[in-house]
Amino acid sequence: MRFPARRDILLGLGAGSALTLAGCGGKDAAGGQGGAARVEATKTLRIGLEGTYPPFNFQGADGQLTGFDVEFAKALAEQMKVKPEFVAAPFAGLLGALESGRTDVVVNQITITPERAAKYDFSKPYTVSGILIIVPKGKTGITGPADLAGKKVGVGLGTHYEQWLRQNQPKAQIRTYDDDPTKYQDLRAGRIDAVLNDRLVAADFLKTAPDLIAAGPPFAPQSQGVVMKRDPALKVLVDEAIDALRADGRLAAISQKWFGLDVTR
Repeated sequence: MRFPARRDILLGLGAGSALTLAGCGGKDAAGGQGGAARVEATKTLRIGLEGTYPPFNFQGADGQLTGFDVEFAKALAEQMKVKPEFVAAPFAGLLGALESGRTDVVVNQITITPERAAKYDFSKPYTVSGILIIVPKGKTGITGPADLAGKKVGVGLGTHYEQWLRQNQPKAQIRTYDDDPTKYQDLRAGRIDAVLNDRLVAADFLKTAPDLIAAGPPFAPQSQGVVMKRDPALKVLVDEAIDALRADGRLAAISQKWFGLDVTR
């Protein structure tokens, strides 16, 4: 089951308790305070994510949100002593929801790039990954990024993978998608030649897709962080919470549960 496209959905609250914060944020779309000040006033942290991006965030068999990012976000909120509120949106709309004040942070494997860092605050990295090329089993001629020239390549709309292609392989024929399943359908049908995705997502996906394979090793190492609007007070709180989760082993434990290894360093 997938979430309706182009619409944010309030998915629910987690347990939390009071939080005392210093500093102020900006104004949100409704005219109220955003950032750290809003979190302090409401004792909630509104967390933007796709909800359709396994193994990071997706609906489990019980209909509830689950995944690495979901467990990390809940632990983050617990450490900050606030309640998490999850708000789902297509990837291309996540930063727009942040800018409009509908969310306080985005936890959705957002890659830290100079362009994004010039506009938003990022937390310290909480995962480290790379890009992987996925092709149909038996397909020849694609073993690395240089082979993507002239090929039809599927990527998520507005993702780091789209940006990487435009900057590093401009001869590729880029096809953008709002979700993962559709681009893999097109790959299987031969409408595109390859898909670019996160190596961790790909590794999990390929376990249940014997007709698809990784073409070559991962490349372009990248780090992912929690995204927020410019707000020094909120950034300090998020960074301190990540430090605590790393120091006591909770962050590594969540990673081991979902990937069987520590992908957080």
